[in-house]
Amino acid sequence: MSAFDVTFLDTLGADLRSLRKSRGLTLSDLAEAVGKSVGWLSQVERDLSEPSIDDLRDLAKSLNIPISMLFGQAKAAPDEAGFIVRKSARRPIGSSEAGLVEELLSPDLTDDFEVVHSTFKQGAKLENPVARPTQEVGYLISGMLDLIISKKRFTIKPGDSFRIRGEPFQYENPYDAPAIAIWVIAPPVY
Repeated sequence: MSAFDVTFLDTLGADLRSLRKSRGLTLSDLAEAVGKSVGWLSQVERDLSEPSIDDLRDLAKSLNIPISMLFGQAKAAPDEAGFIVRKSARRPIGSSEAGLVEELLSPDLTDDFEVVHSTFKQGAKLENPVARPTQEVGYLISGMLDLIISKKRFTIKPGDSFRIRGEPFQYENPYDAPAIAIWVIAPPVY
């Protein structure tokens, strides 16, 4: 790890456990996918062992998440940890492909849901529909965004909210400004 300036999250183990469970994987399933023992993975999930950067790459690939999800962020003050996420400590998630920048607003992934701050850049577009085994509710703070949910097109404006319950969806921002939304997703997918 010395080649990287990375601080592990205090919640790395808990986040790994939550991500594994949300994907319906057992300890044995994920350990096999990364070529490690169940005991090793159990120790990582209990924060008793620190995985190498190669281990993190393998875990991220097996969980279908960007490796950055497993890296550190600014640490919370001891009395705020698990309760408060300061703007400077938000964890980047997802991929910036298709003009979308996302940050985790939840302190970690151990709840039954996650809260995400999404910025859809001008021109952002998800070409192919995505369907996830989730329930999602979003609220548009600023800008405008076109959502296609089950092949129905909606233009969302500031103050509007929306819900997606496993339906295929796409987004597009053909407007002159970024669109900023807050999403609540259950179960956590990142």
